[in-house]
This record gives sequence, C-alpha cells and structure tokens, in this order.
Amino acid sequence: MPDSKPIVPVILSGGSGTRLWPMSRAEKPKQMLSLTAEQTMLQLTAQRASGEKFGRAIVVANAAHADMVEEQLGAVESSAQALILEPMGRNTAPAIALAAIAAGGSAEPLLVMPSDHVITDVEAFHAAIHTALPLVEDGWLITFGINPESPETGYGWIKIGEELAPGVSRVEQFVEKPPRDKAEAMLAAGGHTWNGGIFLFRADAYLNALASYAPEMLEAAQQAMAKGRRDGARIWPDAEAFAASPSDSIDYAVMEKAPRVAVVPVTMGWSDVGSWDALHAISHADAGGNVVRGDAVVIESTNCLVRAEGGKRVALVGVEDLIVVASGDDILVLPRGRSQEVKKIIEAMQKG
Repeated sequence: MPDSKPIVPVILSGGSGTRLWPMSRAEKPKQMLSLTAEQTMLQLTAQRASGEKFGRAIVVANAAHADMVEEQLGAVESSAQALILEPMGRNTAPAIALAAIAAGGSAEPLLVMPSDHVITDVEAFHAAIHTALPLVEDGWLITFGINPESPETGYGWIKIGEELAPGVSRVEQFVEKPPRDKAEAMLAAGGHTWNGGIFLFRADAYLNALASYAPEMLEAAQQAMAKGRRDGARIWPDAEAFAASPSDSIDYAVMEKAPRVAVVPVTMGWSDVGSWDALHAISHADAGGNVVRGDAVVIESTNCLVRAEGGKRVALVGVEDLIVVASGDDILVLPRGRSQEVKKIIEAMQKG
C-alpha cells in the first residue's frame, strides 16, 4: 500500500462504560473522562492515530454526546471529518458499517478503535499497523491480538494459525471468553492472543463481507446513511432505517465467518480499563501501593484506589485493598478484586 494513502481512524464512542460507576455514567461515559492522564480516553485515542500516516477521524457516537465529542477533540487540536450520531445502539458491526460508508466505501484503509482503551506503547502500535498494511491492501481483514500476560477470563481469545507474512498470521479460531482452566491452558500453550477489539481493513472489504454474512445489516446501514441528514461534520443516520439493523458485534457478524481474517500479535501496553481494579493495575501507585486522585487523604493504608471529585473529600485510615470512589452525590466502596460487581449495583439501583 502506498505510504501516501491515509489511514482513516474510526473511533467507536457509543459505549456507556457503567463498569466505572459512579464516575462513568450514561450522560458522561468512560471515554469522556480523564482516567489515566490529563487527557480524556477519547482524546488519547484520537492522538494515537494522528500524523502523516493518518487522515481525519470518523467518530461514531451517541447523539447525546455530540457537543462533548467535538469540544474534547477541539481541545487537542483534532477534528472529525465525520461525526456519526447513532439514533440508538446496535453494537459494533453496524456502527462500523456507517463509518465505512461515510469514508467512501472504497479502498480506504480503516483503523477501527474503541475510544476507551489504553495503549502506552504507541510506537509498537504504529509498527503493528505498518506490518498489517500489505495484507490490508490485498483485501484481508486484520485484527490486532494482544500478547497475553495472564489467564484472563474477561476477554475473548484468538488462536493463531499459519503465518502469512512476517508478523501476520491467519486467525485459526476466535475463542469465546473462556473459563479459568481453558484460559490457563491457552496461556501455557502459547500461540494465542487476547482479542483487543482493534481492526484494520479496507472499507470495501468490510462492506463486502457484510454483504455476504450480514446482508440485512448492510442494507439497514446503507438506507440509514442515504436517508440521514448532515450538518457540517455531523451526520444523523435515519432512525427508522437504522432500527431495522440486527444488533451484533463485528466479531460475530464478520470476523468469525469471513475466510480472509488475519491477526497481528502485539505488545503495546494495552488495557481496556474495564474495571476499577484494572485502573489500579495500570496507574502509578505510591510507596504503599495506593492510587490516589482528587481531594483525598490516605493514612497508614495500602493497595487502595481512591478517587474523589465533585466537592467530596475522602479520608482513609488503616485500611487495605479498598476501592473508594466519590463522584457527585454517589460514593462507591468495595474490596479490590470485586470491582466487576459494580454491575450488580447498577442493576439494583435500576430496580429500586
């Protein structure tokens, strides 16, 4: 692929990120927050796909977040060529279809990224993109596999098949989120990666795959874009047409079915920051293992994560392995290791 052909970043920003409640909530989800740096997750995502290799991004977002997305991108001297405002969530496969159509639906290489992931080694990420490009030009659908560090049961895994080119191999199998014993076996065996949900492919290759494996989804996306309206960079797909789309992930709709799917394994300091525990693990801690942000005092305590904002002051004395988050009128307290159970709290509050 000629180096002059710009890669179009496609940033998926439709998620609600409720696993990081109470800071992350529907009106201001995780990707809009500054969790690991001064910049927000969305800003960091845009910045890692900027420079001469890349064109202007296409962002797919919740319509309620349009002003916030534009404001945050503007603050880091970035702007989207298109801001596609979904009338409702239909999972990743239809969202990417909207972006592929907006990009022109031809040979444009699309780099599809969730807006709420951490990548600390951007050079390694760019090197993996460069490794993938020749196969992308040839019509392959590429996923970036994260070299696994632990027997993680919260991620899908990828079994690596035959090598197609240096650093690129055929995907032999996508593995559902595994039980612990299977994850341990895959880690021990080698030849597997985590499925990080980051992709690179030509717009037409993706749309052609949808035509073969999810034609109703492609038709709905095409109709939604054809009947939608545009104001500057903002695009509102037609709600009725988009509602007719099946709701499915790109993995189920395309990647697990298409014949020419390849993986580039990479170690790039990746995390999906899927819980408060995950944030603790990737954050800089003090000598006692505490990660403290905001108006908080921590005394004679170890291995805690404490965040306080919105005028609340938090004080901890003589405790260990706690997560304490104060945001607005809400305060979360739970033991480290159980932060995935925040979803139980959300469910209980919705019932109550």
